[in-house]
Amino acid sequence: MDKIRVGVIGVGALGRHHARVYSSLPDTELVGVVDTFPGRAEEVAGPLGTKAFPSYADLFGKVDAVSIATPTILHAEIGERFLHEGIHVLVEKPISHTLEDADRLIRAAKQNDRVLQVGHLERFNPAVQRLREIVHSPRFFETHRLGLFSPRSLDIDVILDLMIHDLDIICLLVASPVVQVSAVGIAILTNRIDIANARIHFEDGCVANVTASRVSMEKIRKLRLFQKQEYISLDYTRQDVAIYSLRHNPGGGIPEIVGRTLTPEKREPLQLELNSFLMAARGTESVECSGEEGRKALALALQILAQAEKAQAREIDRP
Repeated sequence: MDKIRVGVIGVGALGRHHARVYSSLPDTELVGVVDTFPGRAEEVAGPLGTKAFPSYADLFGKVDAVSIATPTILHAEIGERFLHEGIHVLVEKPISHTLEDADRLIRAAKQNDRVLQVGHLERFNPAVQRLREIVHSPRFFETHRLGLFSPRSLDIDVILDLMIHDLDIICLLVASPVVQVSAVGIAILTNRIDIANARIHFEDGCVANVTASRVSMEKIRKLRLFQKQEYISLDYTRQDVAIYSLRHNPGGGIPEIVGRTLTPEKREPLQLELNSFLMAARGTESVECSGEEGRKALALALQILAQAEKAQAREIDRP
């Protein structure tokens, strides 16, 4: 492929940014965008100089790769169709709303030898990329992902909407399997869980305490972890990493705590993600966040959701 042809299905709050970034990338042609909401596709397509299509099937034969940013329940149906048409697919997180649908996508990608990438955006945060270089044996995680209420993504709960970002990063950093999960959650402004906390135990003894809320009064995106003689704090929004280490005095005496901050060059994670996807589609890079990895994060999120729903049901049933 000299110029890779791309399309975006679903140009709501997130999909419109996929279209914006694609239109700015060299050696990339944004063929068109699709959305079922009246007028939305035209609204996005016009300023970007591309076409609006009424149906995703209109892109068959016209594109080499697509981003799918529709409601989660449609990911498998649409993604499978494109993969069977021989088109590479980036599907927004979560990969799907069930493990069976995730398996459908993974199977279709293998059968057609196409790229399936899951849009776990935080993997492309420059601070996370630096964090991956320095984490070796984490023992404890504490994460907070809190946000103001927004009418987007109300087809899923806060665990699949927000918490899954941190679950994916934790799974990247901890090689050991999960052995136990406990969770609580509450539905506040919607009929789905809007705030949740989970405690995850791994086989190697590592523990993660994870909190997510979409009904908070402030926006917080932080991950903290401890490993031997080291405390690391990552701020996703600021894109920096603070490291506090224990330094022993060669002459004896009380060791001292020393700190340093890693501040990588600020980059737009979505641009890095889409560049990575297109490189994988061209065959020049491996896939970052494959279907299997997206399924792993989904499986953990669904396990947490089941525990949180049980806890909520017990609370509601109390006299």
